[in-house]
Amino acid sequence: MLSHQAIHAVGAAVYLVFCALFLWLRTIPRTNPGAGWWAMALLFACAGHVDYLLQPVADAGAPTEAIYAALKVMESACLVAGMIRCFRLAFDLRFVALAWFAVEAWIWLGVAFGATPHSRGLTLVGVSVLVQSAIGWVALRFRDELDARWMPVASAASFLLALHWALVYPVIAWAPIWSSHGFLLGVALTLAQYFALLAALLRSFQQRLLLAESHALDMAFRDPLTGLNNRRYMNSLFENALLLATRPHHLVAVLCIDLDDFKSINDQAGHLAGDEVLKVVAERLTHATRSTDICARLGGDEFVAICTQLDQAEQAHAIARKLLDALAEPIVAAERSWAMHASIGISFYPRHGHTLTELLGHADRAMYQVKHAGKHGYRIHPEQAVAES
Repeated sequence: MLSHQAIHAVGAAVYLVFCALFLWLRTIPRTNPGAGWWAMALLFACAGHVDYLLQPVADAGAPTEAIYAALKVMESACLVAGMIRCFRLAFDLRFVALAWFAVEAWIWLGVAFGATPHSRGLTLVGVSVLVQSAIGWVALRFRDELDARWMPVASAASFLLALHWALVYPVIAWAPIWSSHGFLLGVALTLAQYFALLAALLRSFQQRLLLAESHALDMAFRDPLTGLNNRRYMNSLFENALLLATRPHHLVAVLCIDLDDFKSINDQAGHLAGDEVLKVVAERLTHATRSTDICARLGGDEFVAICTQLDQAEQAHAIARKLLDALAEPIVAAERSWAMHASIGISFYPRHGHTLTELLGHADRAMYQVKHAGKHGYRIHPEQAVAES
């Protein structure tokens, strides 16, 4: 069995390591503010063990016990403050400071007036049971706001610590040898509590990194206004679309879509109204195509739809008509209703080319032929125009 000195030495060293980890987390921008408070709590916990290390157990008297109790109370206050800041609870930290001051004053008044160690011990037990129970409840109640995996572990460790403190005197009275065992158990449970809090913060940091990475990818591959794929990402998606065209007679249709007279909306109602129209157009393109199809915005009022796994070219006629009908529905922007029309050019893989650049070029030329023929229609390269009334 480890001696008291060994327990305090190990406890102080491990607490100091955990303190350094929490302080390191605190240096990361936008880290949960609880990290700094928990680092301070660990510093006080470490100091409590150092206090006993500097005074052999046999010589430990009222000052040593009082210092240890005072440091444990300060640890509890910082632990509570960390939970309040971590979950942004509507609780004024000044009340925590006032409660801490009152308990500290009670401890040192007891030393001054010769109170027994038993009375200080009961004070520490009462504070610890109350604090650990509150920590356990908060960690369980708000677990989803930080990390639902590790906060229940912190909660369980806190409730076990509350039970440990509540039973410490009855158990020691029944079995005096439990004094050493109990101290070791308390250190283990405290380390489990702080380890769970540290793991929760690290998991939260990991989720933040993953979210930032996902956002960066969205910024790189998606049009920021409409949320559609952008030109850069469309090339990769087209390669994937070709993998779906595995059957001998499968076709992939590339549709270039350009809005007719879109400039007039910007001129008459401003660019904000034009942006609102573009967002609605993007939504309608997405709804009018299948989940396996690819919709992208090339820029301005130019869009592309890549329709995969077509069995025959005639299906492209139905797709184009569906898109034209969807876009022709009036769009409300800037308190006005705008009747939108579009010109669509279509090309097929592998009939008209094997690269996206080739297919876009053919579809773009077909689309401009629709423009020159009066707009609002579609043309399949190199076929004749099909007007839409």
